[in-house]
Amino acid sequence: MSLIRWQPLREIDSIRQQINHLFDEWTHGQGHESLFPKLNATWTPAVELTETDTDIILKAEVPGMEAKDLDVEVSTDAVAITGEYQQQKQQQDKSFIRSEFRYGQFQRIVPLPVPIKNDQVKAEFKNGVLTLTLPKVEAAKRNVVKVDLSVQEAAREAMTKERQHQEHLQDTMHVRAAAEVGTN
Repeated sequence: MSLIRWQPLREIDSIRQQINHLFDEWTHGQGHESLFPKLNATWTPAVELTETDTDIILKAEVPGMEAKDLDVEVSTDAVAITGEYQQQKQQQDKSFIRSEFRYGQFQRIVPLPVPIKNDQVKAEFKNGVLTLTLPKVEAAKRNVVKVDLSVQEAAREAMTKERQHQEHLQDTMHVRAAAEVGTN
């Protein structure tokens, strides 16, 4: 009998590969070959928000789609992008061996960090990237008020003088009361 040396890192790597294979079959399985039915996972476009002094710029990646397949709705505080990515019709003699594309409807709602003028939005669709320029609502001018610290300081001094006067009265009353008790 020969001894076989235990290699824990090789076993961990083997388990990792088996788990990767399991998840790959789970998400991209091919019908009867799959351990699990293929997930009907819908996709959502990736977005990027940038801010300038006057605008919010939203970019959404929608590769392989045309502008007519997209529906964009803008409110003062959010943008909703919906659409459908449709599978192209295949010829009868061709069949997929493997497809990892995701087809179907999607919706992406992007909350905006500041209110915008939704009636002045500019849109551009080029090379599968939707770019929306969303002008910000002009904020009301901030009303700045200067605080006069000299008034506060004068009030503090008046309160201090009043407190000193009250303490002086109490001390005087204690001295008189002690003098009266001492004479009796």
